[in-house]
Amino acid sequence: MTAPVRSIGVAPEVPALRPGVTLLMAAAAGLAVANVYYAQPLLDAIGHDLAIPEAALGAVTAMTQIGYGLGLLLLAPVGDLVDRRRLILALALLTAITLGVVAFAATAAVFLGAMACAGMLAVVAQVIVAHGASLAAPGEQGKVVGTVTTGIVTGILLARTAAGTLSDLLGWRAVYGASSIAGLVIAALLFAALPAQRAPGAPMSYVRLIASLFTLLAQVPILRIRGMLAFFIFFTMTVLLTPLILPLTAPPFGLSHTEAGLFGLAGAAGALGASSAGRLADRGLGQRITGIALGLMLLSWLPIALLPYSLFGPAIGIVTIDYGLQAVHVANQSLIYRVRPEAKTRLAAGYMMFYSMGSAAGSMLSTMTYAQFGWSGVCLLGASGSAAGLAFWAASKGRCGA
Repeated sequence: MTAPVRSIGVAPEVPALRPGVTLLMAAAAGLAVANVYYAQPLLDAIGHDLAIPEAALGAVTAMTQIGYGLGLLLLAPVGDLVDRRRLILALALLTAITLGVVAFAATAAVFLGAMACAGMLAVVAQVIVAHGASLAAPGEQGKVVGTVTTGIVTGILLARTAAGTLSDLLGWRAVYGASSIAGLVIAALLFAALPAQRAPGAPMSYVRLIASLFTLLAQVPILRIRGMLAFFIFFTMTVLLTPLILPLTAPPFGLSHTEAGLFGLAGAAGALGASSAGRLADRGLGQRITGIALGLMLLSWLPIALLPYSLFGPAIGIVTIDYGLQAVHVANQSLIYRVRPEAKTRLAAGYMMFYSMGSAAGSMLSTMTYAQFGWSGVCLLGASGSAAGLAFWAASKGRCGA
């Protein structure tokens, strides 16, 4: 019999969420999610060092994504039962330890197992988003969610740049060692600065808690609809980012891995500019922002398609497509968190499961498309995903959101 896990009632007084604390939460969330993406530009070095055959290198990213999906299902919902501050600190410390194991792994089996654990623990980012939404003052939830989500998307984009550069200087193991140390520093800062916010849910067993995630998916239309929008936007983004390294390192450009990683900084500029989407969602403009941003993502494929001939056009396209993704993503979360205040972490977990499925599908299809049809095929696939997302929003906008 599963022992009941009891929630701790709502704390009587919650300190106001200071801007500096919000930025710290954004940095912590970005660092956590970056751990899922460090391996992408390091696969050749990892494979050589740990004797992983080239054909099996995809298992490195696959294990991380599988772990992340399991974390969304099994770990993130716990934030609706316990003090989220303590959960965040515990997950942050476990992540630092796990990354230390990754950095010193002597065999492929140990490395892959530790990567799966690192992916699972990376869901602390979603607990941080839910915690920030709970702590936000009335009328500022979208702003806080936007700031923390900007940290997440920036972490995803800069992970490749940081990993490529540090690996060229000190080797791939240094990437995970540095992230482990940074995680310990962030955990200490969170311990000192993060306000507590006890989960308001009723007493519930762990098994009932996990089952309730699927109940929410069945009962909350806005979660399903906004989740499908997340599927489309992250499908589109991974279609772009997964094979991007191939044309950048091939003639006529022939960029190094460090130089190709710097190309991702263009996307970071778009992410930083889109935090305004949360404030607009707070003003009741979430639906309008969603439609405009989805249209912008579709149009972005025009300059991105110029990659065989120019780097400038694709750089502009990456800025705009990432701005659109960030805007939709922030609006999605801002809207779904208003539905069930007692289930914010489960709402985040359910929503991000769509992200995980979209990312996996985009990653697999994009590499196969590039091998068969080149960059033009990738752009057609990505534009099709963007168009499908826009059409889905137009068909469903009368049924949910504001």
